[in-house]
Amino acid sequence: MAAAWRHTLGGLAALALAAGAAGCAGDDAPDAPGPQAAAGPKSAERPVRLIGDGSTADTGAQPRQPRPRRMAPGEKPPQFVVFSWDGAGEDGQHLFSRFRRIGRKYHAAMTYFLSGVYMLPEEKRTLYEPPQHPAGSSDIGFNDVRGVRDTVEQLRGAWLDGSEIGTHFNGHFCGEDGGVGTWTPKEWASEIRQAKWMVRNWKTNADLKDEPPLPFDYGKELVGGRAPCLEGQRNLVRAAKKLGFRYDASSAGGRQVWPSKTGGLWDFPLQDVPVPGRDFETLSMDYNFLANQSGTTKGDRSRRAAWGRQMRDGLLAGFERAYHGNRAPLFVGNHFESWNGGTYMRAVESVIARVCTKEGVRCVSFKQLADWLDVQDPGVLARLRRLDVGEAPRRGWAHLADTPPSHTPAPHAPSWHAPSSQEPSTHEPDGGSGRYDEDDDDEDDDKPARRKSSRGKPVRIRPVLVRPAAG
Repeated sequence: MAAAWRHTLGGLAALALAAGAAGCAGDDAPDAPGPQAAAGPKSAERPVRLIGDGSTADTGAQPRQPRPRRMAPGEKPPQFVVFSWDGAGEDGQHLFSRFRRIGRKYHAAMTYFLSGVYMLPEEKRTLYEPPQHPAGSSDIGFNDVRGVRDTVEQLRGAWLDGSEIGTHFNGHFCGEDGGVGTWTPKEWASEIRQAKWMVRNWKTNADLKDEPPLPFDYGKELVGGRAPCLEGQRNLVRAAKKLGFRYDASSAGGRQVWPSKTGGLWDFPLQDVPVPGRDFETLSMDYNFLANQSGTTKGDRSRRAAWGRQMRDGLLAGFERAYHGNRAPLFVGNHFESWNGGTYMRAVESVIARVCTKEGVRCVSFKQLADWLDVQDPGVLARLRRLDVGEAPRRGWAHLADTPPSHTPAPHAPSWHAPSSQEPSTHEPDGGSGRYDEDDDDEDDDKPARRKSSRGKPVRIRPVLVRPAAG
């Protein structure tokens, strides 16, 4: 009977061999992600054990994964950067596939937080039973069969690239009326189990039984997520820990310091980063910049390029103060949306191109970062946490073990005193792919949406799957 469950991966293996390395370029140290640490299968064939209806399969260890090692005493830590995507799905904008290509080009593994409802066709919506809401409810809608197929194709490729498939959970309910912030641990557990179920049963639900499986067991792959609107972390963590999660990325208002654990899980928050030209900081996410710029997804066309440069320069400023300072990981959150003509997508692409090619930088997934943290000396991590934002060890990394941190800026770190001007930086943006035309507005992007925390003026933004017009 065992032989009946063994197959040859075929096309999936070909995808694995064609994909670029997932680790980020930098020095040759083997402790952090990079091409030298990525070892995919040597054979073009990998054994496959189908799971359930064949929507997923156990194909063995994920390819292109780094080999974390414990730092030597006094060793300078890598500069980790994590780019993550909320509600990852492929639609008519083709942004999931676009950023997979960018990741391969710059050797950046990423974390894709999948919304489970993007694996469930509209006609099967009542199979989802969200806590505190009627069956078939969702604040972000559901998908269609084409959308399920396209999303599965990108998830399959992303995993073979070496990136992580996390969860953004399902119905994206926010606020006081049944939002995730009001859910009990038991209700969160139900939401997590249903997220796994949608991934494990997409073939049956979308009637796509001839499609190849996802090449991973989602029950094992899923080790972290980000809650809608960054709400409900306390009870989420209590449920998630029991269901095998290793980290949570739902905190708002984090600072650029080394991570610690909450409720037994690594806490990877969105972080406050500078807003060039303003006297405040905002969270390191696309629509938190949007919230403090246009306050709408279709703002003044004449200012969109400047808004994108402001986000780009703000993220780069946050990176530089960590890179030349305490080396705390930088967490950047995004959405596959063409808000304000795609200016934020261009900004993120530019940041990836600039930071993931620097010496000592590792552009990794949250899962890979958790792997690295787990093998470090707890005492060393505790000393790293004592370094403030942008603060390098006074006597250098070799003396960190026996020198208390000073409170002076890193020698080469830029000043973070906000200029008096209220206008964004006017540096010219990097040349991009040319895909994101400023006039290419999503016809649905003025729909009301849920909000995440931001500094300054908030905005309600709802992710929308966009389909091309039928031809």
